[in-house]
Amino acid sequence: MSQNKPDPDGHRGLMVNTASVAAFEGQVGQAAYSASKGGIVGMTLPIARDLAPLGIRVVTIAPGLFSTPLLAGLPEKVRNFLGQQVPFPSRLGHPTEYAHLVQALVENPMVNGEVIRLDGALRMQP
Repeated sequence: MSQNKPDPDGHRGLMVNTASVAAFEGQVGQAAYSASKGGIVGMTLPIARDLAPLGIRVVTIAPGLFSTPLLAGLPEKVRNFLGQQVPFPSRLGHPTEYAHLVQALVENPMVNGEVIRLDGALRMQP
C-alpha cells in the first residue's frame, strides 16, 4: 500500500480492521475473545500514527450483533431474541450495513485512528 501512487492530498490507502463490541464489554467466559478484540482496538491509533507519514489511514469497526454465518446456525427464535437486545434498530445488523460504513470511511479522508462502534446502541450484558 505504501507503494501506491498518492492522490492530490497524499493519501495512499486505508486499512480497516474488525474488532467487536466485546472489546469494551466482554461477557462471562469470553476473556480471551474480549482481550483479542481489545488488542485490535488498542493498536488502531498507534498504527495510524505510524503509517500517517506514508499516507495510509487506519480505522477499526467494532460491530455488535450481526447476521453472520455463525449466527445463521442458531435457531430462529435465538436470533430473534438476540436482535431484540439491540436498542435501535431492534434486529441483527446486516452485512450490507457494515459494507456501507466501510464505503463511508473510504470516502472520508479525515477519519483516521478511530474505532467506530456499529451496534445500534447495544451494550453487552455480563
